[in-house]
Amino acid sequence: MLTKRQEEILKWVVKDYIELARPISSEFFEKRHNLKISPPTIRLEFQRLTKQGFLEKPHISAGRIPTDKAYRYFVDNFLEEKIFEIEKLINERIDEKLKLFQTLIKSLAQISKSLIFGYLEKEKMVFKEGWEEVLKEPEFLDKECVFRFLDFLEELEKEISDLKLNSAIKIYIGRENPFKKGKDFTLIVSKLKILQSSGIFALCGPKRMDYNKNIGLIESVRRYFEKYDRGRTKKGS
Repeated sequence: MLTKRQEEILKWVVKDYIELARPISSEFFEKRHNLKISPPTIRLEFQRLTKQGFLEKPHISAGRIPTDKAYRYFVDNFLEEKIFEIEKLINERIDEKLKLFQTLIKSLAQISKSLIFGYLEKEKMVFKEGWEEVLKEPEFLDKECVFRFLDFLEELEKEISDLKLNSAIKIYIGRENPFKKGKDFTLIVSKLKILQSSGIFALCGPKRMDYNKNIGLIESVRRYFEKYDRGRTKKGS
């Protein structure tokens, strides 16, 4: 169990790292945040959070970065989901399934700065958008990380239909990922009913991502199609 003070420190370390993409030192943290905690206490809590598996020290850096365990704690306890008006992203009512799917995926990729993966089960069709945006993330300056991401997406495309999904959103962070090659990445995925057909929306990117925005995006899409489907059902009855 984390104390209230440890929770507060962990929350801001995760937020800082997501924003800045650099290891966070206790000295930097103390100057950046006015939490009324003394520098020695912050150093001590950083050490405790590291021992508990929430933070880790990359290489010889003086700072620390969140672990998979820290991101999971953040998502489970501190999430402030942003809700988006999907109707405004589409700009028009589209009753043709492929066009709707493509338009929406392109908009989601631009907003999330992540790779958006769409799959229509009946047609066995896969759509991907967001390559240009996601590869701008600093993680992908490492070519090996790019290759691992491509391997992960290839595995995802081959096995997406085997995932046991329902309309609830699944969030897999790092080693939680059901795909062997996805241990360095986050996958946010949900199964949806799209114009009377089953489909899957997934958002993929580095573990260091804006969870508030990205989970909110997929949740907003899920709500949009639920509402859309109810509207069509009422018209048909």
